[in-house]
Amino acid sequence: MAQKSFKYGRLLDDFEEGATYEHPWDVTIDGGTVALFQASFLDAVPVFASARYARELGFRDRPLHALLLLNLGLSFSVHDVSEQAIAHLAYIDVKFPEAAYAGDTITAASTVLGKKVASSGDRGVVHVRTIVRNQHDLVVCSFERKALVRAGGHLAGRRPSPYEVALAPGGAPSRRSIPPPANIPPELREYLRVPKRRAGFAGFARDFEVGDVLVHDIGRTVSEAEHMQLTFLVRNSHPLHYDEVYCKAPGASFAGTRVVYGGLVFAWVASLASRDTCGNVVWDLRYDNGAHPSGVVAGDTLFAASKVLAKEPHDAQSSAVTFRLVGTKNVPPRALLDAGRAEDVFTAELGRDEARKVKEKVFEIDRTVLMLNQPQA
Repeated sequence: MAQKSFKYGRLLDDFEEGATYEHPWDVTIDGGTVALFQASFLDAVPVFASARYARELGFRDRPLHALLLLNLGLSFSVHDVSEQAIAHLAYIDVKFPEAAYAGDTITAASTVLGKKVASSGDRGVVHVRTIVRNQHDLVVCSFERKALVRAGGHLAGRRPSPYEVALAPGGAPSRRSIPPPANIPPELREYLRVPKRRAGFAGFARDFEVGDVLVHDIGRTVSEAEHMQLTFLVRNSHPLHYDEVYCKAPGASFAGTRVVYGGLVFAWVASLASRDTCGNVVWDLRYDNGAHPSGVVAGDTLFAASKVLAKEPHDAQSSAVTFRLVGTKNVPPRALLDAGRAEDVFTAELGRDEARKVKEKVFEIDRTVLMLNQPQA
């Protein structure tokens, strides 16, 4: 009997600049997925948690969490983009221009913006833009990312997709490769209706000043079963996150075991900061300049810290506030800050002198949110 074996993802030579890959996942997000994601992250952003609050803002229901949409888009793209990748390097220009809801069907497509061979010749960096849409063809999430990919090619071993031919460079342009025009949903573009609340978290735009540093003292230990379950929930197919035999092969995993999927680290770090910074946020406007300086494995404990980078008035009711959000593992940021390393903690790791790098840092990003200025009278 003939044996067949198929590979997914791409090696460096398999990427063509300008090519668009329509990812095969076509998934309806039901209420169970929403509930499990919400229950897995102690997130304080009220619009994603409360249907009443969301409706009073002008949404028809509570929207899908922004980081659920990002995790779906990242994971859907793994099949075509990064299932052979060594590491995820950067998050760039992440936006959520339309709201999505439980019951929506989500698809994604990625366009290759560029690739660069490393000086060693055995790997290179691939830069893609991914567009996530619902069944109405509305863009609900868009982002760019960079991945470190091994050199070579294996298209001969990939099971061909019947949909890829028309999307090759020079072919018919894909409507999904067009970036969205805005980063705020229409429900919030007009006069902002502020819900009245009897309860809620502290922290309005008036309470934050540029330069403020907020240390979020509560950590979160990642368990083995949960990170694998959530990786499957969002359809991430990279075996680095759930196949122990694969991970023990030479060169497969830096840790010699399963590595926690970075999109989950992102969401956990954001949620660790949310009670102190996001209890009165009405929308995630943008994430940018993001990276995972080092990896996380089961048993690691995550911590977070934030620094206010900017605050700009948006309208009479709200302001755009930008935080530098940082995640560390096994060492609380307070210990690093108390040791006089505040500049190191909030400075991007990429390209830094080795002596100044923070080995405990596992995540960093700029997060811009639309935040209410003050409580409703």
